[in-house]
Amino acid sequence: MFQAVAKQLCVASTRSVSRRIFNNRHYCKKTQTKLRISEAISGAELGANVTVQGWVRSVRPQKANLFLNVNDGSSLQSLQVVASSELTDPLLTFGSAVEVTGILKKSPRHNQPFELEAEQIHVIGECNPVDFPFKIKERHGLEYIRQFPHLRCRTNVFSSLLRVRSEATSGIHSYFKQNGFVQIHTPVITSNDCEGAGELFQVEPSSADNEEGQNFFSVPAFLTVSGQLHLEVMSGAFSKVYTFGPTFRAENSQSRRHLAEFYMVEAEVSFTQSLEDLTKVMEDMFRSATEHVLAHCAEDVDLFHKHVTPGHRDTVDAILKRRFPTITYSEAIDILNRSSEKFAFPTDWGCDLQTEHEKYLVKHCGNTPVFVTDYPYDLKPFYARDNQDRPKHTAAAVDLLVPGVGELCGGSLREERLDLLRARLEE
Repeated sequence: MFQAVAKQLCVASTRSVSRRIFNNRHYCKKTQTKLRISEAISGAELGANVTVQGWVRSVRPQKANLFLNVNDGSSLQSLQVVASSELTDPLLTFGSAVEVTGILKKSPRHNQPFELEAEQIHVIGECNPVDFPFKIKERHGLEYIRQFPHLRCRTNVFSSLLRVRSEATSGIHSYFKQNGFVQIHTPVITSNDCEGAGELFQVEPSSADNEEGQNFFSVPAFLTVSGQLHLEVMSGAFSKVYTFGPTFRAENSQSRRHLAEFYMVEAEVSFTQSLEDLTKVMEDMFRSATEHVLAHCAEDVDLFHKHVTPGHRDTVDAILKRRFPTITYSEAIDILNRSSEKFAFPTDWGCDLQTEHEKYLVKHCGNTPVFVTDYPYDLKPFYARDNQDRPKHTAAAVDLLVPGVGELCGGSLREERLDLLRARLEE
């Protein structure tokens, strides 16, 4: 029966295609090439009849000509559109959505090498500039912009931020792909409490039919705090695995270091021999993602270096020119204790490093990322490999500290000696 139906569908499909081809022979005509703004400002299809779509960033009507700046989010820079004043439309305002067709030409202006000489301008979406919260010649603060979450992506700072984040994500995936890692999609809803800190969002159905005291999944379920446990299972079959997805922490804090939701990269590597195997992955991924962003979002990065974090470009350039130094936790404590800096938290051996300590260590090492290894055994999870180096009992663990942030990522060798692992669990 399936074969008969399939044959009938094939015949019907063939006949319909034949009719369309026959009809197209009578109505063939050359259509305009549709370009993104980023392609147009780079000179793609120069001299051709092209169409661009986007939102108007500025309107400058003059006696004989009309000038528009149009942006579609594909680049920080907008495309200048030059049109006859006859194409002026009262609906053509700041913020309106337009489709423009014309000839892409070289511009006599030095600040933009190409412009679009418009033949047609269609207003697709109207915008009342009086009610629109963002004004053409005003610089709006971040707190004001955040009041309009549905429109803030049209501002330079947020559109640049989202493009940088998109390319950073692409760069991270590219690094793992090129280095033989298998991507694992770990579950968002899980019964695991990976961190063991109790900072979990519990998942329950909103339906009134759900009986009180009964779990939907038969066991308590939570939004994931980490995909590590799932990756560890997978690392028993794949030598290199990673996940990159949303993570949730029920931390009631307003700081940017304690987010309720964020994306986290996690990886597991089998058959490791030393911490150098882990630090190489961390450093190479950091460099690869950074270089990818700088190569694909140069204008966006420059915007932030100019208006948000002045002077940081030199720091980034210096970071990429040298290998990351490595110090032990004991050496880090010695550096902190010899410092004349007044710290709010103690710097005794055995204390966990705080953000103020981490930032000082980065500065001490030349304002470059630095690895800190061999932390006190009691500070790390039970599965961290015991270095067996008493009296200063340490574990084979490492953190990467970076300028302006402190700890960026961390990891450890897993304890593979069953007797030691059992003894630690009994403790």
